[in-house]
Amino acid sequence: FGIFADRRIPSRDSARLSRNLILSHAVGTGQPLPVEVVRAAMLVRANTLTKGHSGVRFEVVNTLLEMLNKGVTPVVPSQGSLGSSGDLGPLSHMALVFTTDLDDRDEESGLAIFQGEQLTGREAMRRAGIPRIILGPKEGLAVNNGATFSAAIGALAIWDAVYLSDVAEAALSLSLEAMLGCTSAFDARLHEARGQHGQIAVAGKVRDLTAGSTLIGSTNRVQDAYSLRCAPQVQGASRDAIGFARGVIEAEINAATDNPLLFDTNVVLSGGNFHGEPVGMVMDFLAIALAEIAAISERRVFRMTDAKLNGDLPPMLVDNPEAAGLNSGLMMPQYTAASLV
Repeated sequence: FGIFADRRIPSRDSARLSRNLILSHAVGTGQPLPVEVVRAAMLVRANTLTKGHSGVRFEVVNTLLEMLNKGVTPVVPSQGSLGSSGDLGPLSHMALVFTTDLDDRDEESGLAIFQGEQLTGREAMRRAGIPRIILGPKEGLAVNNGATFSAAIGALAIWDAVYLSDVAEAALSLSLEAMLGCTSAFDARLHEARGQHGQIAVAGKVRDLTAGSTLIGSTNRVQDAYSLRCAPQVQGASRDAIGFARGVIEAEINAATDNPLLFDTNVVLSGGNFHGEPVGMVMDFLAIALAEIAAISERRVFRMTDAKLNGDLPPMLVDNPEAAGLNSGLMMPQYTAASLV
């Protein structure tokens, strides 16, 4: 593999090779990844190995699950993965904690968090009562090859994106109430005529949230500004993008991504399932989707704080209009929002 793909390693050295792959690749740097990311990666890796194409013993999967259940979390540096070769560095730091060799050196066991304390990997596993594993043939590659940390971060990002999308729809509905918005822009017939699933969903959610309102549609305005009127189209497109990204990430966290893969007796195929391109591309797409939600949300904040545009609400939403100028209201939060988008 790698630049040494033409070298044949004797079978008697296979265990040493597996251990060397972990030791030599655990050279990341930077601040540690958050605990939630490492735990997500551990679960994704365990799931990957259960696909049955990685050539590992049940013991490897069970050890990862036991670490999750007992709260042993490897300390994994955040920098050092290229993605194009999988997450070799981060996965190797993870593997240092639960793998060992006949020498069983404490200084080669990495670091882990257990019960709020940072310990060597060997000590953390000892306190948790989890035996460390001497890897066998192929198992070194099986545990450190694949875009597992990328997929784990992606899965957590998707979860947050879905939540933020829901929040944005609630904020949109409240903004419509506050500024006496028009109802026609959310009429189901309008959105069915275009047929874009995301905008249909957003408009429907707004109708549900504002059902029975005595404020929306209470003026004689024909239409509102884009930040209100076009919100289903913008936030709906983002919802569709989030849905697409979710599909890719869900496939990735349920995929066999190491290399080579085993398919039958004497059938070993070398390929590139470790490559992180699918994850990297949809994460860029996800960033665009969230940026658009943020941008249109900021425009509504701006409109609500501008006394010329906010439907007779106080300037900058000060609590006492007579004290405007003495108090700044929400002027600076709006500035902050504008600076972020």
